[in-house]
Amino acid sequence: MMEDQHVILFDGVCNLCNGAVQFVLKHERNQKLRFTALQSQTGEELLQKHGFPAEKMDSFVLIQGGKAFTKSDAAVRAAHYLKLPYRLAAVGIIVPRPIRNKVYEYIARNRYKWFGKKDECMLPSPDIKERFI
Repeated sequence: MMEDQHVILFDGVCNLCNGAVQFVLKHERNQKLRFTALQSQTGEELLQKHGFPAEKMDSFVLIQGGKAFTKSDAAVRAAHYLKLPYRLAAVGIIVPRPIRNKVYEYIARNRYKWFGKKDECMLPSPDIKERFI
């Protein structure tokens, strides 16, 4: 079932990550993406299936075509699902991965300090609940 789905795994307690999910939901072209928190049972199962340690995972993950992408690769690939002009962020792929990932890691390290965190994962509203697994 999930092999043909495109899934974003995100830090469910991170305000920045939750904001990014809300942004994607608002600006996605075809509503092909599904979402799940890294901390959810589904998230942990998907991480394990793709060889990632669930307890230490702090990266945004995009599962696309049965393959998992992390860090800046996931972010740049996710941009392909967005409407213009946001889809243009996908050109970030031309920046060498080590540079993209250094920027990604810097933001990831500071996301709680800069944006805060929740005590528990967000619950999707009824109008978007079917987009979450």
